Formats: sequence, structure tokens, C-alpha cells
Amino acid sequence: MAFPWGAFAAALPFTILAVVVVLGVTLLVALRAGRHAVVDVAWGLGFAAVALTAYALSAGEGDAGRRLLVTLLTVVWGARLAVHIGRRSRGHGEDPRYAEMLASAPGNPTWYAVRKVYLTQGAVMWFVSLPVQVACFEPAPLGPLAWVGVLVWLVGFFFETVGDWQLTRFRNDPASTGRVLDTGLWRYTRHPNYFGDACVWWGLSLIAFSAWPGILTLLSPVAMTWLLAKGTGKPLLEKDMSSRRPGYVDYVRRTSGFVPLPPKKGAV
Repeated sequence: MAFPWGAFAAALPFTILAVVVVLGVTLLVALRAGRHAVVDVAWGLGFAAVALTAYALSAGEGDAGRRLLVTLLTVVWGARLAVHIGRRSRGHGEDPRYAEMLASAPGNPTWYAVRKVYLTQGAVMWFVSLPVQVACFEPAPLGPLAWVGVLVWLVGFFFETVGDWQLTRFRNDPASTGRVLDTGLWRYTRHPNYFGDACVWWGLSLIAFSAWPGILTLLSPVAMTWLLAKGTGKPLLEKDMSSRRPGYVDYVRRTSGFVPLPPKKGAV
């Protein structure tokens, strides 16, 4: 069964449009709320919108089981993440990252935010979602590698969901002020939610890789993993953590930065 390149190419402008619509609406909400932190909620929603768009446009082209599976997993992940971030940011002001960036913005701060935040996030969102888009159009039935992908997705979803829950519970405990979360999943990795996020996208990508031409989207999960581990995820979050939490330096010495590993013995 040949891959429907024509139908896939015809769908690309519409998946781009889905990203533009989500981020455009988000910008309007951000301007009304007076804070651009709401764009973080749109991160998961944007991926869900792309998946649903690709699913609708691939009807009659891709394998029904693969289309449904990859779309369902993407929407579940994206919706959970959006709800979590929305609840976490409720009642708070502007994110310090965006406040610092906009404070030194040349020219109009809104247009600067559009260029530096919304357009950048939209481009990354669309590129990372390519395995999901391709998977929706692959006509071959699901194979063993696809089910390995589901297993990897489940591992990632567990780490991300449980890690977020443990962190929320820790932050809501007044006794945690100034302390470092080093129990539960956070005992084995300093960023279980980021590790989980990476696994989710490797899992979704494996579903695409199990049929041609899914492997051509290999750079998408690589890009997501790099962003989380080396780009705007882990390094940015840890930049001033040691100054805000005195025990963080010791925590870094004994705890893996990304991939879960047993704590180093004897580290103080």
C-alpha cells in the first residue's frame, strides 16, 4: 500500500492553520488577561488540535486503527497537560520568564512576544507533531513496533502525570517552603515530568516509525527531547534554583538530571 503523498501534502496547510488558530485565540486571551503565561496552556491544546485535524483529513487514506490510536493518545496527553498547567497558573501573575523577556523588548512588547514566543512555539509545535500527522496517513496496519510505542507512551504518561501530581502536592504543603522535592519519582530524576514528556513523543513517533514513511520524521522527537533536556526546559528551570532552594546543589549532585537512575551514594 503506497503512502498517499498528495493527500498528506494537501493536509499540511490545514494543520498549520490549526496551530495558527489555537495560538491566535491564545494571544487574544493573553492580551485580555494581561499576561502571556496563558500560552503555556495552549502547548498541549495545539498538539491536540493538529492531531484532530490530521485525523479528520486522513479519513479514507490512513489505516483506521493507527489514525484513531495516535490521535487518541495525543489528545489525552495534550488535554491533561493543558488542564494541569491551567490549574497551576490560576491566580498567578505573569511568568517570570516572559516578564524578563518583555521588560527588555525593543519596540512594541506585544509584537515582540508574537515573534519570540507565539511564532517560535507554533513552529516547534507543528514540527514536533509531524510523526502524528504522518501516522494518520499511513495505510499499513498496526505492527509490533506500534505497540512498543504505546508502551513507551504509557511509561511517559505515568512519569509526567505522577511527577506533576507529586510536585503540586509538594508546593501546596506550607512545610515545603525552601525545601527540595527529593521523594517519589523526584528521587530518581530531577525532572520526571520532562522525561515523561520525551517518552510520550518517542512513543507517538514509534507508532509512525512502524510504517513508511514515518521514519522520515525522526528529527521531531529528537528536537522535543533536546528542548526538554538541553534547551528551554531543564536548563532554564534550573538556572536560579540553587539560590531559591539551598539544598538544591546537593540534590543535583546525587540525582540524575533527566533519565531516571538510582541516587548516587555518598553524595552530600
